[in-house]
Amino acid sequence: MNSRFIRHRPTPIGARPPQNLRDAWVALLGLSAVFLFEMLDNSVLNVALPTISQELKSSTAALQWVTGTYSIVFGTLMLVFGALADRVGRRKVMLVGLVLLGTTSFATAFVTTTAQLIAVRAAMGVAAAMTTPGSNALVFRLFADDRLRVRAMTVVSTVGLVGLAVGPIAGGFVLAFAPWQALLLVNVPIAAIAFIAIRTGIPADSPGELHHEPIDAWGAVLGTAAIATALTTPTLFVQAGARSAMAWIALVSALFFAAAFLLRERTYSPLLDLRLVAKPLVSSGLAFKAASNLAVAGMGYFVTLQLQLDWGWSPAQAALGMLPQVIVLIAGGAIIDVLVGKLGLSKAAWFSASAVVAGLGMYSLLGRYGYGWIAAALVLVAAGMRVVGVVAGTNVMRGMPADRTTIGAALVDTAGEIAAAVGTAVSGTVLAILFTGQLADGSWSVAQTTEFRCAVTVGGMLLTILAALLVVFGIVRATSATAHTFSL
Repeated sequence: MNSRFIRHRPTPIGARPPQNLRDAWVALLGLSAVFLFEMLDNSVLNVALPTISQELKSSTAALQWVTGTYSIVFGTLMLVFGALADRVGRRKVMLVGLVLLGTTSFATAFVTTTAQLIAVRAAMGVAAAMTTPGSNALVFRLFADDRLRVRAMTVVSTVGLVGLAVGPIAGGFVLAFAPWQALLLVNVPIAAIAFIAIRTGIPADSPGELHHEPIDAWGAVLGTAAIATALTTPTLFVQAGARSAMAWIALVSALFFAAAFLLRERTYSPLLDLRLVAKPLVSSGLAFKAASNLAVAGMGYFVTLQLQLDWGWSPAQAALGMLPQVIVLIAGGAIIDVLVGKLGLSKAAWFSASAVVAGLGMYSLLGRYGYGWIAAALVLVAAGMRVVGVVAGTNVMRGMPADRTTIGAALVDTAGEIAAAVGTAVSGTVLAILFTGQLADGSWSVAQTTEFRCAVTVGGMLLTILAALLVVFGIVRATSATAHTFSL
């Protein structure tokens, strides 16, 4: 193994591998199934939204809640369930979450109203919050060697990304001969496979592997409120505009709850020990993850609109236009081990995050000049995102004590969710300010076309600068990581 890869350490308390290689592969199968559910869920359901609208007589606003409720509940509760899993058992919380996932997915068969579907989606968001951070923490726990951890996380993420890529296509095919409920009922066998594999392949947590301080209830309430308002605020700005009183009230509320949460966490036995977040490996990994998701969300928002509304491509042509990104996301797992072996985990993290930012900058400045520039930017962003998604998360959990790995994984996912919401909000707000008229009117004037392209450049470069600042912060923190220990 390349000596520059990482510093070897004794097996930490939190990394108790299974009894044999067969158990490890069985466990990876279950954890891959969990990640497959997370990647498939909204992407598959989006295909069915027109059908759902017709059958359930849903309004446009109601349809937005069908998808938005899941994301908000999921993003809001990850920290709380991460803290709970580190105390009562990672495998235990994961198995309960899988039972909830299977039950709520099965309940879809009996849905007859939009309100019922929204309630089911909210319950599925709770299940996702219980299972997603735990899947990364359990992958980390399976192996004591960091290179094996990276390889295992690459396997899990590849399965999920394949599902993300083929999900909409498979969903459209299923809708040709089956009701839309089938798209969510598929989660039932996925949850069953994951439950059996994880229960078989991963040993239960021993008391020595768990965090025994009580959960700070007020910290949980304030943290949940802060994340919920932070995730809701960008949507309000995009939908209602910068002049909306509700959007500004939500922003002020998010800042208030965040400040109150940070003050509360300075107490004894906090929900999230801020000293852990300040550790170089943790803070740098979170910065790289946030920079990546910020850039990806903003670029994804603009590219979709540009191909269809500016250039007049059909939805099918636009889907084909995104193929370079899909191909790199699926095949890019092969470069992760090579890159990490040559650069080490920390350098690979900032190198890949920088690639994402560079891709966004390329698109913002040159995307209007032809599809070739868009394709090149998509490839650069996808390649960087493929690496940083695995490496940044690994670094965060390396920097956490052995009894806090699940909340570490939850931090990574929460940072990504909030950054993606901000990226979409900035893009939508800039477009709303600079573009006059209705985007979907069909035929734009020369002035409107100029306004749209200006919005792409201004919004894209603003996000590029924000993401670049996060990367610089991450690099500064990563360079000091070797001067710190891995324990609190």
